Amino acid sequence: MTTWYHSWRVALRIARRDAWRFKGRSFLVLAMIALPILGVSALDLTLRSAQLTPAETLTRDIGAADVRVKDPDLGGVPLMQDPTDPLSYTTVKDYGDQPWPSGPGNLAKALPSGSRTLTDSSAQVSLRTTHGILDTEVRELTAKDPMAKGILRPVSGRLPASPHEVAATTHFLKVSGLKVGSELRARDLATTYRIVGSYELPSGLKTDQVNALPGALLKPLAKALAAKGLPPFTADTSHLVSVPGTAGFTWNMMRAANAHGFTAESRTVTLHPPAHADVPYFKHNEPMDSGDDTSTLATVAATIVGLAMLEICLLAGPAFAVGARRSRRQLGLVGANGGDRRHIRAIVLGGGVVIGVASAVIGTVIGLILTFALRPVLEEMIGKRFGGFTVRPAELIGIAALAVLTGVLAAIMPAITASRQSVLASLTGRRGVRRSSRVLPVLGLVAVACGAVIAVYGSTVSDSSLIVVGGSAVAELGFVALTPALVGLFGRTGRWLPLSPRLALRDSVRNRGRTAPAVAAVLAAVAGTVAVSMYSASSDAEQRASYEPKLPYGAVSVMTTEDGGRDVPAARTAVVKSLPVRLRADVDRIQIGRRSCDLYSSDSGCGHAEIDVPKANQCPLWSYGDSGGATPELPVSQQAKLAKDPRCSDDADSDVTQGLLVGDATVMKVLGIDDPAAEQALKAGKVVSFDKRNVSGTGGHTSVSLRLYTDAAKEQAALDKGKIPESTVTTLPAHEVAAGTKSYGVQLLMTPATAKAAHLGTVPYGAYYTTGSLPTSAQEQKVDAAVANLGGRIELHVEKGYTSDNGIVLLALGLFAGLITVGAAGIATGLAQTDAEADLKTLAAVGAPDRVRRTLSGFQCGVVAAMGVVLGSLAGVLPSIGLRLSERRAALTAYKHNLAQGVTGESLPHVSIVVPWGTLVALLIAVPLGAALLAAAVTRSQRALSRRATA
Repeated sequence: MTTWYHSWRVALRIARRDAWRFKGRSFLVLAMIALPILGVSALDLTLRSAQLTPAETLTRDIGAADVRVKDPDLGGVPLMQDPTDPLSYTTVKDYGDQPWPSGPGNLAKALPSGSRTLTDSSAQVSLRTTHGILDTEVRELTAKDPMAKGILRPVSGRLPASPHEVAATTHFLKVSGLKVGSELRARDLATTYRIVGSYELPSGLKTDQVNALPGALLKPLAKALAAKGLPPFTADTSHLVSVPGTAGFTWNMMRAANAHGFTAESRTVTLHPPAHADVPYFKHNEPMDSGDDTSTLATVAATIVGLAMLEICLLAGPAFAVGARRSRRQLGLVGANGGDRRHIRAIVLGGGVVIGVASAVIGTVIGLILTFALRPVLEEMIGKRFGGFTVRPAELIGIAALAVLTGVLAAIMPAITASRQSVLASLTGRRGVRRSSRVLPVLGLVAVACGAVIAVYGSTVSDSSLIVVGGSAVAELGFVALTPALVGLFGRTGRWLPLSPRLALRDSVRNRGRTAPAVAAVLAAVAGTVAVSMYSASSDAEQRASYEPKLPYGAVSVMTTEDGGRDVPAARTAVVKSLPVRLRADVDRIQIGRRSCDLYSSDSGCGHAEIDVPKANQCPLWSYGDSGGATPELPVSQQAKLAKDPRCSDDADSDVTQGLLVGDATVMKVLGIDDPAAEQALKAGKVVSFDKRNVSGTGGHTSVSLRLYTDAAKEQAALDKGKIPESTVTTLPAHEVAAGTKSYGVQLLMTPATAKAAHLGTVPYGAYYTTGSLPTSAQEQKVDAAVANLGGRIELHVEKGYTSDNGIVLLALGLFAGLITVGAAGIATGLAQTDAEADLKTLAAVGAPDRVRRTLSGFQCGVVAAMGVVLGSLAGVLPSIGLRLSERRAALTAYKHNLAQGVTGESLPHVSIVVPWGTLVALLIAVPLGAALLAAAVTRSQRALSRRATA
């Protein structure tokens, strides 16, 4: 008795033999399916191997200790925390306006008796290297202690054993130019340290870090900085703790540590957390739910997988169709010997199963081998070591099942088509005449219309961009369904073409089952490229319109606000040595308080300056009185009108600690400001104001008033108590430049003599430069290296105007679409040559020249590429326009909402829609032409000798 098992067994054997017989076609389909499986399986293995278990994470964080405890500097007040996240904590008591306790918590009371501790401190320190100075993390931890095992992984040499020895990460040695055995010094510290070993942080391979014994480097450096009057650094200190017993640091111990003001990361509690109801922190602070993000990510991943499978099916389907036609005599013999349609379908589907299984096995095995072999490279790329080579069989089997499913889906339509052919037509080799489906174009039109309506709805009514994407996807599927009918329409243009392109177009129309999927594959690739290109070009145009240059084109600035400007002279010189400087303008900044105060420092003894804006020049939407705040009484319509008032522009910042420069008239020359009257005013000791809102008075009696706050800590304390901070007002004669002058963020300019006369302290700030030509990439790298070697936060800016990264994106997209287009067209051309071998032999028999074969192949490839590119360009316009309209609607809504809330200074949003004509021209002309030339170049033009078919 014949069962389905025996039928499928025979079908699979025939399919396997047929696949082995036509190795070229089988390898082509196998490669198309196996390559994505290889990539997905390798990605799964990499992500799973890089995903650490909680135990592995704890070992890298707390080593072999039972717990890491840390004082968050809250005065030892009782805390409550998330048991598994020491960064999520809050105080038990709400202090409100009450003063906070001061001083550190009592560590001895927070830990069980008999506990052993190990201090772990780190801070950012400037270290001297062979290239200059590098800001590096210095970590003071006795890494040789068994409690710290697993935090650092020694690579070469040894860990430090004396106060004058250090070890460094391999990345630090690489970027610093030092090596094991070199001497190391910290900036502002004369002590020399010997590098005795190298190590790596398993979860931070690209970290620059130096390890020293506790108290060996940070404490002497702090004393040296204090002796020089420089601001100290802030060290981050925690303690590794080993408690007696085998139970570890339990939940009750953690709560006791929290009660004394310490947070804790416990191995026992992390691996075995308490019940949610037993955690006081969760009663007041619920953990954030990330379910929406996870579902969105899963939706995106499913969409990508679905589109990839559709692309493969569209490309592999014609290969199975041609294979079925090449084996039609064999399939006819099956029917002649009693086989019915289901047996023929089983044989063709069996080909999809055979190719799918082979692709799954080969892709998965190669993915395993490559991931294991490239493990060190992958670890360097992601910046951390794998916990282990993690293989999850269930996930790999699921990925492999996608390959089998893809093969079967690609073979479904060819199987149905082959089973519908009569036995006589199969044995005689006649294809017969079969009309195209009339239902499919109707469904395609309906899908295009529905998708367009959904996309328009999403862009004009709904706030979700997913609706626009979904509608665009439905419309694109409609275009795919319309492809066979559109191919027929393209065929009507053949009457005006020469012989070879006319034959190519006629062949494409006659064999729509082969041509339409290839055109649809090209359509899908090009549609995505056009959509992203148009969206990127539109976003680029919007960003270009809103770009605010910091300097005139080609100008350079170097600024630093740290350490009282001690690095400024060296930075000024470094720029002159590295760039083609024509004009240099040195600038200082006013300094309120101690000379070592950084800009906007909140430390005691450091202050700042504000412009005391005249009442008549203040924005009507805001009150500059003692209490400040918005004016809620104004109606929205009046607020919208006042928002256009120049007094309410977005640069109305009264704090000019950074916007007030001390320099001479050279500054205006570098900034491109030609104002002889302003230059004369500077020489006369006046302050030049580039904003008329800052100036009071008229005629020759204009002035600027500066309100000076001498102590930021006292100022903040007064504000916290609702009091007016103490300040003094200094009034200086001023000159107002012409309205509309571009000052690039500079609000006020005074000479050093004017600042000295007004008893305003100054410190070096930086310099502006004009260059003979825009600095080249090599010159920029040179000056970047010179400035970086100085250490600290030195801001270097070269004004190049608006530069877009989308150019690279558009080029990459164009290349991707070109590769897909050429690949799909090449597959269709190869199948056409195989399928139309009899026609080519007939052409040769009637005397056609040898070049006809090459020319015909080129036009066959070009026709498929051209049709796909044209249709894809039309399909790709809809999603990009829909997304931009959706963004325009969201921007207008946000603008109106901000206006209603009294937010001023915002301009009416302008969301442009730009067509990337360069990308479209490249796709419409270059890609089909390149595909045609490539196909013609790789096709043999010699006649092929035919052999009589055996009966």
